[in-house]
Amino acid sequence: MSKPTYLWRKLTSKQRDELLEWRKRQGLPWHRPPHRGGEKTRYHVTAACFEHRPFIGQSVERLESFCSTLLSVTQGHGTQIHAWCVLPNHYHALIETTAILKVLADLGRMHGRLSFQWNGEEQTRGRQVWCGAVERFMRNDAHFWATMNYVHHNPVHHGYVEHWQDWPFSSAQEYLAGMGREEATRIWNDFPVLDYGKGWDAPSM
Repeated sequence: MSKPTYLWRKLTSKQRDELLEWRKRQGLPWHRPPHRGGEKTRYHVTAACFEHRPFIGQSVERLESFCSTLLSVTQGHGTQIHAWCVLPNHYHALIETTAILKVLADLGRMHGRLSFQWNGEEQTRGRQVWCGAVERFMRNDAHFWATMNYVHHNPVHHGYVEHWQDWPFSSAQEYLAGMGREEATRIWNDFPVLDYGKGWDAPSM
């Protein structure tokens, strides 16, 4: 099984460029978030692989496929995706939905299907692949925007890349293009990821 560092640090410049081009061609969705919070429908959904092992990141091809599958599943029930990020051993999605329990149930079924598929590919029947998906309600707009920054910053936080837009398995590129660099920088400064935990350094965007 490949270590997660393979997925970016060990790729050649040509391979990285090809991945970023693939990312652009997919047209994977990012919807500009609302300026005001509405009903209690916005959630940060996340799930990790069992023991944080890089099952998603077994290969670049699996990462690409998982991105498409995750987005397809989370767009059900009229769900709007505001931000998302997939890493080798976990994923995040900032969504808006009135059917959070149905979305979580769909994610659970997705986990089951992929566990069966991946264990078959790797001849590891019975291996636990996932921990269950969990959601956290966005209390207010400040919480929402801090979560937006947290999701997009995750690959930087874990040391895969130096800048958000360099990680192809997230909505960061679309977010920066749609929001504009100046406004994205303002949001980064006004709602820092520092709010998510004590003792974190304040990194650059």
